[in-house]
Amino acid sequence: MDFDYDLFVIGGGSGGVRAARVAAGEAGAKVGLAEGDRYGGTCVIRGCVPKKLMVFASEYSGIAADAQAYGWQASITDFSWDTFKGKLNEELDRLEGVYRRLLAGSGVETFDQRARIADAHTVELADGTKKTAKTILIATGGTPVRPDIPGADLGIVSDDIFHLPELPKKMLIVGGGYIACEFACIMNGLGVDVTLYYRGAQILRGFDDEARGLIADEMIADGIKLHTGTNVLEMKEEGGKVWTKATNGSTDTFDAVMFATGRKPATTDMGLEEVGVELGRSGQVIVDEYSQTAVPSIYAIGDATDRVNLTPVAIREGMAFVETVFKGNKTAVDHELIPSAVFTQPEMGTIGLSEEQAAQQEPVEVYVTSFRPMQSSFAGRQTRVLMKLVVSQATRKVLGCHIVAPGAGEMIQLAGIAVKMGATKEDFDRVCAVHPTMSEELVTMRKPTRTA
Repeated sequence: MDFDYDLFVIGGGSGGVRAARVAAGEAGAKVGLAEGDRYGGTCVIRGCVPKKLMVFASEYSGIAADAQAYGWQASITDFSWDTFKGKLNEELDRLEGVYRRLLAGSGVETFDQRARIADAHTVELADGTKKTAKTILIATGGTPVRPDIPGADLGIVSDDIFHLPELPKKMLIVGGGYIACEFACIMNGLGVDVTLYYRGAQILRGFDDEARGLIADEMIADGIKLHTGTNVLEMKEEGGKVWTKATNGSTDTFDAVMFATGRKPATTDMGLEEVGVELGRSGQVIVDEYSQTAVPSIYAIGDATDRVNLTPVAIREGMAFVETVFKGNKTAVDHELIPSAVFTQPEMGTIGLSEEQAAQQEPVEVYVTSFRPMQSSFAGRQTRVLMKLVVSQATRKVLGCHIVAPGAGEMIQLAGIAVKMGATKEDFDRVCAVHPTMSEELVTMRKPTRTA
């Protein structure tokens, strides 16, 4: 059978674009790609990139006070949301243009419209046009979840926060995951009065308990009103503001309410189940280790599969897919020991098992230190950082590394190389410290703080 394309990709995010252009540019495949929104996906347009730029913007608020402590005559005036938002939009437009040029330069034919599956080898575009392909790749990403409560439509989700017409004076953020905590720190840094409700006992569930406890303490010290064991019951419009009632019985009004209560795969109304693709309980596409679905000609990568929802992972899955399908080199993606960062203030960098996870698996030694770093201590700030290694008693391997500190994301990238290689505690000890730095503590902790 003759097909219009060797590969048709549905989704123009980081994973889909990488797979499309490598298949076309390196493997010589004829490739089509459909994207119903902006090219770049969650990361470039609605996630990592604009969020990190907002993190940078928010961190300037404390620079003047620190500079004064170091002898500089410095001051920072009010933050201009309009100025920042204009520059942000220019940058996102530029990045989207880069993605489009990369696809065009690789010979990928693009369609600026939504697509769904018609059969195992056919996609139907929004205008009714049908395209056939030997292989179809689902790379549609994920989308924020809005809770089912009265008045929920009055709130925004993470996709909306970059488009706020003006910066709210008082804001409620609902949720306790990394998105909720990052935006709580961002908005607080930009001068917003921030309250955060989380229904659980402690924010950042799934991360190391000691690390997330320090972040919670620092958020509170920075002025964020953090309420755990608390959720929103209902919301209504009141005088141009949002009135809320919480599970603890309290009521309050806010200029804006943001829900960061989870994300789900963007697989609704795509015709997947109708052609035999299996979906999980949250709508995730079920795939094998090679990203292949129950339909042999259909594959899926990235957040649509809800495996490890990180941009670099989606890109690696896309590369492995091309190796497997177009280069004859069956390649499974390694989802073990992936470093990641949470861009709160201070940041958290992490790789491997938390102390709690490791202790359930085997006897461990825990090496941990928490201290006031030189730069902020000199400036009179009480901010603390944390360096932590979780070590197997039997093999001496470092099972987990957790850093809470300014620049933790940068540090964990390098520490992650050692942990991924299987470094032992003694391997860390053999490395000479770089002094004076915060990270030198990772190689100078000689005696375990405790065993578990």
